[in-house]
Amino acid sequence: MKSAVIVFPGSNCDRDMATALEQIGGTPPAMVWHGDHDLPDGLDLIALPGGFSYGDYLRSGAMAAQSPVMREVVRAATRGVKVLGVCNGFQILTEAGLLPGALMRNAGLKFVCRDVRLRVENAATAYSSGYAAGQEIRVPVAHHDGNYFADDALLERLEGNGQVVFRYLDNPNGSRHDIAGIINEAGNVLGMMPHPERLIEPIQGGTDGRPLFESVLATGR
Repeated sequence: MKSAVIVFPGSNCDRDMATALEQIGGTPPAMVWHGDHDLPDGLDLIALPGGFSYGDYLRSGAMAAQSPVMREVVRAATRGVKVLGVCNGFQILTEAGLLPGALMRNAGLKFVCRDVRLRVENAATAYSSGYAAGQEIRVPVAHHDGNYFADDALLERLEGNGQVVFRYLDNPNGSRHDIAGIINEAGNVLGMMPHPERLIEPIQGGTDGRPLFESVLATGR
């Protein structure tokens, strides 16, 4: 699997993401700086990692969404290349218009850093086929602005289309409908607040995040 990790000023999970992709995919990903104007050819997956791009000024992910490389990420997503955004990456995807809705300040107005329980709502995506529908997993979160918001009409559409892939069982941030991760209608762009890359081998305390990356590898291009 040929992959790339986009690195923004303030990214702090890019190495975690790169390690997960290399360990599970077998090939080191390209590390692409946000100011670049091109992506490597033939990518199967583009990953936007967690962190605090541009210090979360304006809105989390708003400035990063305007980075030069994001124009190429949007073009690649439109062609069907898989794009995964985790935590700050999820925020960037919504700000770039690749996913609907918005990520707001946590309902408790505090930074949340702990393991949370998720339920796999849709196991028929390129990112979740390694799980069973309804499976409960444990994945870490670390965010201050993870409160997913969408209006009632959008929520109805997301639920009806099966675009809610992961749902919190112990909602840490106030997200509507307990949404932890969604996918676009085309099925190639996934955004989620929890960090699957932080739980891929036993030394990290569990492997509940590993099937996500194995699912992407299994689906290829």
